[in-house]
Amino acid sequence: MSDIVLHNYYRSSTSYRVRIALEMKGLGYDYVPHHLRHGEHLEPAYLAVNPQGLVPALIWSDGTLLTQSLAIIEFLDEIRPEPPLLPKDPLGRAHVRMLAQMIACDIHPVNNLRVLTSLRTLFGAGDQDIANWFRHWVNEGFQPLEKILTSSPETGEFCHGDTPGLADICLAAQVTSNARFGVDMSPYPTIARINAACMALPAFQKAAPQNQIDAE
Repeated sequence: MSDIVLHNYYRSSTSYRVRIALEMKGLGYDYVPHHLRHGEHLEPAYLAVNPQGLVPALIWSDGTLLTQSLAIIEFLDEIRPEPPLLPKDPLGRAHVRMLAQMIACDIHPVNNLRVLTSLRTLFGAGDQDIANWFRHWVNEGFQPLEKILTSSPETGEFCHGDTPGLADICLAAQVTSNARFGVDMSPYPTIARINAACMALPAFQKAAPQNQIDAE
């Protein structure tokens, strides 16, 4: 039993981000699953915890509710500084946040389950239409991300230097989601290389969707 509770769903990429950060920081937590496709996140019991009805939601040891994966991860980085997920210098931090937000703010919001479900229910989109939509917005984001990572002198084994951080967490979670929709990664060798380096790490492996208690 832990003082930290994470409400999440195994296949949610934003939940995956937070699980990676918790594992990297060595913070134990209680895993509370909510099946998004069954609507469990919209049940009154969960809405009483998180009125937004989204995952992840982290309940800190003092009972404080934290939502939004990037905010949670930066909080964890501040209260448990090692290993750092952001560089020490302001320009480096801005660079990493830029890379992370290219995924978290530009790709993910138009490809999350709420949007994909709405495409189906409001506009009659079929499975192939939804897959095409998903791939389109991933490619719109990954094309410039690949160019930036390939040309930046800050890129090392990972997105920024030779240790994984916030941007790598977002990148790995997105690439994992991409696989479900058949995104062709061959145009993105640098992203693929960084993802492979991430997935070789125990924290990323332990937090991976297929290794969670609610995995199907």
